Amino acid sequence: MQALTRDFGTLHAHVDGPDDGPAVVYANSLGTDLRLWDRVLPLLPQGLRHIRYDKRGHGLSGIGGGARIDDHADDAIAVIETLARGPVVFVGLSIGGLIGQVVAHRRPDLVRALVLSNTAARLGTAESWQARINAVIDGGLDSIADAVMERWFAAPFRATPELALWRAMLTRTPARGYTAACAALAGADQTEATAALRLPVLVIAGSQDGASPPALVRATADLIAGAACHEIPGAGHLPCVETPAAWAALVAPFLKAHT
Repeated sequence: MQALTRDFGTLHAHVDGPDDGPAVVYANSLGTDLRLWDRVLPLLPQGLRHIRYDKRGHGLSGIGGGARIDDHADDAIAVIETLARGPVVFVGLSIGGLIGQVVAHRRPDLVRALVLSNTAARLGTAESWQARINAVIDGGLDSIADAVMERWFAAPFRATPELALWRAMLTRTPARGYTAACAALAGADQTEATAALRLPVLVIAGSQDGASPPALVRATADLIAGAACHEIPGAGHLPCVETPAAWAALVAPFLKAHT
């Protein structure tokens, strides 16, 4: 475990791989922590420096701020500047992908290539995120957990005992950190900035994704000149958990090409 001091407190990061390996940074989805990537890391190319972190208000990171997408981008930039040597491949899922788009736009010197998994240039509406915030304030994360599981996972995975672990990860996320990230999503629209990106981009969708449907993901891929877009059959919002081999089969060649 590594601790980065930020203006809100401590940001938790974890590094796997050699100190001198090309760096890949991973940004998690809303309501998850850096364990999101556990299943796919062993399936990716050896010799890379895999840098994962818990965004503020999640996992072992502190709580504070985080109601703007730029807050989260600032944290990601700090992770890259502190733990990576040179530009990185940035891998982001859901809000993590939105963070990656912001970082690539603001600091193109830090991002050599981008993997956008189950994300878009704009996710949801201000109204839908405010409704989510209100629900959590009124009833806690447990009150929305079952609906979130349906958006995260396809039916076969929801029938497994492992679903309870992911539900627990969600419900144990601090409500204040979760709602701050929801507020960041409510105000985030990278459509114009993402259309101006000029770097290698791999976009991944899940055919059963109830949070960022394939059409929404493809529309963002269409904004970016030269972006490759793939849809994983039978996968929900977290294919790195649900279909890790299929997800890694798409990402591994991209990492080999761009690290």
